[in-house]
Amino acid sequence: MRRQLVFLASAALVLGACTMIPKYNRPAAPVPANFPGADATATEPLPHDLPWQEFFTDERQRAVIEQTLANNRDLRVATLNVEKVRALYRIQRSELSPTLGVQASGERQRSPGRDGEDAKTSSLYTVAAGVSAWELDLFGRVRSLRAAALQQYFASEQARRGAKVALVAAVAQTYLTLAADSEGLRLSQATLEAQQSSLAMFQRSRELGVASDLELRQVQTQVEAVRADVARYKGLEAVDRNALQLIVGAPLDPALLPDSVAAVSAPRAISAGLSSDVLLRRPDILAAEHQLRAANANIGAARAAFFPRIALTAGVGTVSDELSGLFGSGTGTWSFAPQITAPLFAGGAIKAGLDASKAEREIAVARYEKAIQQAFAEVSNALKLRSTLVEQREAQEALVEALADTHRLSDARYKAGIDSYLGVLVAQRSLFAAQQALVGVRLAEQANLITLYKVLGGGA
Repeated sequence: MRRQLVFLASAALVLGACTMIPKYNRPAAPVPANFPGADATATEPLPHDLPWQEFFTDERQRAVIEQTLANNRDLRVATLNVEKVRALYRIQRSELSPTLGVQASGERQRSPGRDGEDAKTSSLYTVAAGVSAWELDLFGRVRSLRAAALQQYFASEQARRGAKVALVAAVAQTYLTLAADSEGLRLSQATLEAQQSSLAMFQRSRELGVASDLELRQVQTQVEAVRADVARYKGLEAVDRNALQLIVGAPLDPALLPDSVAAVSAPRAISAGLSSDVLLRRPDILAAEHQLRAANANIGAARAAFFPRIALTAGVGTVSDELSGLFGSGTGTWSFAPQITAPLFAGGAIKAGLDASKAEREIAVARYEKAIQQAFAEVSNALKLRSTLVEQREAQEALVEALADTHRLSDARYKAGIDSYLGVLVAQRSLFAAQQALVGVRLAEQANLITLYKVLGGGA
C-alpha cells in the first residue's frame, strides 16, 4: 500500500502542476497614450514615488492625517478585509495537501443468547490514522481555484491601498475646507465690526440732523447682509469641524485646527508625467486587473470540471477486542479506497458553468477598461484645472489689492467731503466679496493638487 500511495502522490504532483487556465494577456488600455497638455520636461516627482508624509508639508495637517490613519473605521474595515481574504486563500491552498487525521473509538455491545446460550458482551477498540477524500489534482481544478483565490487576495490588498489614498486625500481636503470657512468667518466678523462702527456713526449723525434716512438705511442694509454672512460661516465652520472629527475617528486637539487657508503650507508640486501608462499603477486599476486574473483562473477550474476527479481515502491503524491489547502483535489494519467520479451527463450544467466563467471574465475586462477610462478622465480634468487655477489666484490677488486701494481712496474722498458714503459702502462690499473669492480660489488650488495626487495613485 505504501508504494501505491507514493505513486499516486507523485502522479498528483506531476500532473497537478499543469492547469487549464487560459494564458493571460493584459487588455490594451482604451485611452490615449499621453495625457493632454502634459509637460514632458517636468521635473517634479510622480505621486507613486512620493509618500504622503513628503507630499504634505504642513506639520499640523500631517499630524491630523496620522491620527486619521490610526483611528478611521473605514480604513480599519479595509485592512481587516485583507486579513479575511488572505485567510480564505490559505484555506483554498490547503486543499492541495492531504488532511491527515487520527481517530480513536471504543465500543461495547451486549448480544442476547440463542439456543440456550448465555448472552454475550463484546468489545471493539480502534485507533486509526489516515487521509480522507483527498482530491488528486490531476487536471488542475484545485490549483485553478487556488490561483483565483490568490488574485482575490491581491485585489483586496490593492483595495486597502486605494482606501488609504482616498482617506488621506479626504482628510486633507476636509482640513482645507475647515481652514477656508474659518478664514471666511474671520473676514465676515472683521467686516461686520467695521460696518457696525459706521452704522453707529450714522445713527449719531442722523440724530444731529446731518445724515439722511437714506444714508442710514444704506449702511444698515450693508450691516444686515454681512451679519447674514457671519451666521452662514458659523454654521459652515461647525459642520466642517464635525466632518473632520468624524473622518479622523477620534477627538481632535484644537491646536491642530487651521484658521485660514493661507496659514496651511501648500503640498509639494507633483507631475503626472507624459505617458498614461502611469495609470496602471493606481490601486483601483491594479485591483481591477487582479479581479480579471481571478476570473481568468476560474475558467481553468470550469474546464477541469469536464474531466474525472480522483479522491483518495486511506488509513492505517490497529483494532483489538481488548483495550490492553490494542497495540499488540497482529492487531494492525489498513484501508485504501480511491474513488473516481467522471461526468457522463449533467444536462449541460458543466458547459453552462464554463460559459458563465468566460462571461465573468469579459465582465472583468469591461470593468478593468472602465477603471482606466475613469482614471484618465480624472487626471486630465485635474491637469486642465491646474494651470487655470494658478491664473485665477494671481488675478484674484491683484483684484483684492486694487479693491483695497479703491476702498481706501473712497473713504478718503468721503472724509474730505467730496463723495457720499455710498461709494465707501460699495467699495467695502466689493472688497469683502473679492477677499471671499480669493479664499475660495486658494482652497481650490490646494485641493486640485491633492486631487491630482489621489487620482495618480498616491504614494500609500
